[in-house]
Formats: sequence, C-alpha cells, structure tokens
Amino acid sequence: MPVRVLRENCSEAVILGVDEAGRGPMIGPMVVAAAAAPPRVAERLTLFGVRDSKTLSPRSRERLRSLLLSLLSFAAVRVVEPAEIDAAVYGETHVNLNYLEASVAAELVEEALKACRVEKVFVDSPDPVAERFGEHLSRLLEGRVPIVAENDADKKYPIVSAASIIAKTERDRLVEELKKRYGDFGSGYPSDQRTRAWARRWLSEHGEPPPIARKSWKSWGRL
Repeated sequence: MPVRVLRENCSEAVILGVDEAGRGPMIGPMVVAAAAAPPRVAERLTLFGVRDSKTLSPRSRERLRSLLLSLLSFAAVRVVEPAEIDAAVYGETHVNLNYLEASVAAELVEEALKACRVEKVFVDSPDPVAERFGEHLSRLLEGRVPIVAENDADKKYPIVSAASIIAKTERDRLVEELKKRYGDFGSGYPSDQRTRAWARRWLSEHGEPPPIARKSWKSWGRL
C-alpha cells in the first residue's frame, strides 16, 4: 500500500522518528509510521505524556494521537499487508523482514523529504545489530540524511515515541475493522490464547489460513 500522509505543515527544519507496530502477530498488517517536528517541539513531547506506545492504554494512545497530529510538522503511515510480509519472509522480494521494514522506512523518509527539511532521522531498529539496519537504510536513502538507528529508540527519543503511538493507533483501528469481518481473533499474537483458539476454529472450518493471516509464521504450521 502507498504511504498515507496524515499531517504536513513544515515551516522549519525537523527531526524525524520512525517506528512500527504489529511486527510479531500471526494475523493482520504491520504499520510503520513516521513523525517529525522541530527539535524544540520534539523535546517537549514528553511533557504531554508521549512515550513508548506499549506503556500506554488504548484510550491514552488515541488521545495522544489527536494531540500529536496538531503538534507535529509531518506524520505519515505505511500499512504492510500480510502477503507483503510473507513475500519478504520467504525471500521473494527482500532478503528478510528487516530488509522489508528498512524499505518501508525509506519510503516514509522519502515522503517527509518532499515536504520538510529533515536534519536527522531516528529509527527503532528491528535488527539486534542496530548499526546494520541503520547502514542499510542510509544506503536506500543514498546518504541524503543522517540516520540514528538504535534498539528501543521508542523509549529513548520522544520523536520515535510519537511515531510509535501513531503506528499503534493506526494498526489498532485496522484490526478492529478486520474483527468486524472475521470475528474476534484477540490480539493476533501467537502467544494469545484467544488468537490460537480462533485460528484453530478457522482451520477446522476452512482447511487453510484466512486471507489476513501471515502464512509464513510457523504458528500456523504448528496449529
């Protein structure tokens, strides 16, 4: 799916954060988000309660999303559907899922560069060797902007926390829409008992995973 811009109001130089939500589930999409603001604004985000989205309640995340979309200079999301994830995991389109995520992050940064003067990009690395992820992202962007890739960047940098909140709220909304069509499959994570029970029922009734499944996940094979 294409990048969807949620906010674009750049009048001065910005720093940009990138993070994802939903990398691990066996059901549903992953969402990668970008958030940008001038450094003086980014530094104040914690005063409003902006932090790693995983530490916030759904209600708090939605409240902060609305606030962020009024404070940020730029915000955008890219939805990565299960079929695209499967193709990367199987090595058909990318080396692996990390390379797909870097490619999507590059799309978001490219979109921000069209609208804003981006001084630096901070990204939460899915690769335990964060420097490797950062170097690959920098190559994709042809070195046009400095990249800081770190593990747990969503806990360290408020601008990445902002991206984390936008990604998580966007994915939560998409999951709720999927549940209206497919029923309540829980969180979608393999560790969720409700998710496993739903998946077993689906397989017994249909004989194969649903269209919203990540078929490359070993969880489906075990079930």
